[in-house]
Amino acid sequence: MRSGIPVNYDEAKVGNYTLPDPLVMENGKRVRDAATWYKTRRPEIVRLFETNVYGRSPDAPKKPSFEPIDLDKSALGGKAIRKQIAVYFDGAKAGRKETLLLYLPAGAGKPVPVILSLNFSGNQTVIKDPGIKLGDVWDSRQKTKHPATDASRGSSKDWQVEETLSRGYGFGTIYYGDIEPDFAGSVTYGIRPLFFQPGQTEPAADQWGAIAAWGWGLSRAMDYLETDKDVDAKRVAIMGHSRLGKTALWAGARDTRFAMVLASCSGEGGASLARRNYGETVKHLNLNFPHWFCANFRKYDDHVDQMPVDTHELIALIAPRPVYVTGAEDDQWADPKGEFLAAVAAGPVYRLLGRQGLETDQMPALNTPIMHTIGYHYRTGKHEVTAFDWDQFLKFADMHFGGQRQ
Repeated sequence: MRSGIPVNYDEAKVGNYTLPDPLVMENGKRVRDAATWYKTRRPEIVRLFETNVYGRSPDAPKKPSFEPIDLDKSALGGKAIRKQIAVYFDGAKAGRKETLLLYLPAGAGKPVPVILSLNFSGNQTVIKDPGIKLGDVWDSRQKTKHPATDASRGSSKDWQVEETLSRGYGFGTIYYGDIEPDFAGSVTYGIRPLFFQPGQTEPAADQWGAIAAWGWGLSRAMDYLETDKDVDAKRVAIMGHSRLGKTALWAGARDTRFAMVLASCSGEGGASLARRNYGETVKHLNLNFPHWFCANFRKYDDHVDQMPVDTHELIALIAPRPVYVTGAEDDQWADPKGEFLAAVAAGPVYRLLGRQGLETDQMPALNTPIMHTIGYHYRTGKHEVTAFDWDQFLKFADMHFGGQRQ
């Protein structure tokens, strides 16, 4: 029992379920070629996720606006170029913005691929660098905002910034609270009201929740990266953990400019199949985090079998681009087997588009990565991002961004 809702951790009690076929259109006809996928079926699935799960997001600003606020060509002891950029949400250099922290390998001599991620506690937490601007951060329990402190620099263990740079990749990050804080009622303090109609005070039942808002913020950072001559904008991967893993998957599904998606322990509402009664459920999500999804998602609290989509189709929307999914042994709440099975079930779409899926339906042994166009590993440890995870992410990026086709 969790939050007053039963929790199942017994495979024998998962029950029977039937997944929607990603290659059968709403009119019942089967998708038999890539053209039909791109023209008809893919837009159908995007719309179904928008209407029933994440909510509809607004279009990008017609004229994106950015303002450089820092440039250090000898950051991190000369290992990196550090840039900090204000990315404005309304297209004008005023009002709401997110701050992108971007490190690039020093001396690269050419545009580099970048791994872009949202962070939970402020840009200053990803590495101990006194040059990172301190902004305001949210206390989600108290629902208050306060200035970040010097003591928090480098305090998060989720990141491998210097290792990423040493392997030839840029690293970009944004504090997710710049976009919207993370608590029930957060809509008041985030970017969503910027797009309300006159008199509107709450999103409509099919309008975006916080996950879609955070993903929209990633896309605005991508707007900037496309303008930076030091960045290879055709090779930008997005990475996210937990709720931000859900965000990375949805952002990658919607915005095809992202060349790769790396989703760590994304769980229910991310990679894990909703129809599997194991660990966290849709009902748990909507009770504990009602702000993450659109209101329509609540219709499926007790009726997941009636959802017109499931998360294998979320992964399939990323096709033919590479996607990597992770699970952890001590994170059964996130249902790592359900994450694996979703990756397996996305395979037919990848194969239709001339790529490989996981190419196995056998759950791998612990710490034994599978890497094709879809990648997956199930590692020892808990719900976190580890050096092992980053090593696989970077190997996966080497495989695909290095020109190898799997």
